[in-house]
Amino acid sequence: MQLNDVLLLLLESLIMFICVLVGVAFLTLLERKVLGYIQIRKGPNKVGYCGVVQPFSDAIKLFTKEQTFPVTSNYLPYYFSPIFSLFISLLIWVIMPFHFGLNSFSLGLLFFLCCTSVGVYTVMIAGWASNSIYALLGGLRAVAQTISYEVCLALILISFIILSSGYDLYYFNIYQEMLWFMFITFPLMIVWFASSLAETNRTPFDFAEGESELVSGFNVEYSSGGFALIFMAEYASILFMSMLFVMLFLGGDFGSVFFILKLVLVSFAFIWVRGTLPRYRYDKLMYLAWKSFLPVSLNYLLFFSGMKIMMVSFFI
Repeated sequence: MQLNDVLLLLLESLIMFICVLVGVAFLTLLERKVLGYIQIRKGPNKVGYCGVVQPFSDAIKLFTKEQTFPVTSNYLPYYFSPIFSLFISLLIWVIMPFHFGLNSFSLGLLFFLCCTSVGVYTVMIAGWASNSIYALLGGLRAVAQTISYEVCLALILISFIILSSGYDLYYFNIYQEMLWFMFITFPLMIVWFASSLAETNRTPFDFAEGESELVSGFNVEYSSGGFALIFMAEYASILFMSMLFVMLFLGGDFGSVFFILKLVLVSFAFIWVRGTLPRYRYDKLMYLAWKSFLPVSLNYLLFFSGMKIMMVSFFI
């Protein structure tokens, strides 16, 4: 690869990351507006026209506040874990199947599983390095929850890999031109959406930030820039899981206006769940992962494997 190609790749990646961060800013505005109307109030409407500039105002406020560090914290892990968390949440976007090349490669789904697995460590280190009991408990809860639901996500992805015979997300564009996978794998779609909520620590599975018993969880000792980076990483993950949901179940058609509309609709569903459902109980969360979602995912995996073997043997 020549130097010009490397520079062009870096420039395209930078543009994509900036677009994702702008999307994250307006996703926070969408969430505050939707939650406001659910609770019969207006939401942010003072800064700019109907509150459009509010996310940028919040970002400036957070990054200009004084940064505090607990005296007994492990300084370097405490400082760098939010940075790595946001970096991983942005890096995972390179698997998007752009039609004009960019970073698309043939092992996108494997890269996604690797990034989500590494993302667990940033939460664990943030909770441990803060040297606070509340932060450590929140981190342990988040790690246990994320690992539990990663198993279901991985099994569902393996089912789709068997269906599409490849790891590239672009295949899902091709195979869903006539029929969306939503219609043939509806139970898997429900399991995937619930697992995505748990994976991104969202209501009703927000045990990492259970304010009633954990005082904001693993990020309790973070302020200003560190808190903002953790916040941005969470919303970048929500946006990415919405994109992946659309690619897997709702026809893909990446690059069209309908893709954006479907992505906004799924992101709205994340917010709608937060405004509607109460928090789950922690033992029920684990029961749901290991006793309900895991058998469903395994059964579908065996079913698709059997169907694939029958098709291959039939055509041979």
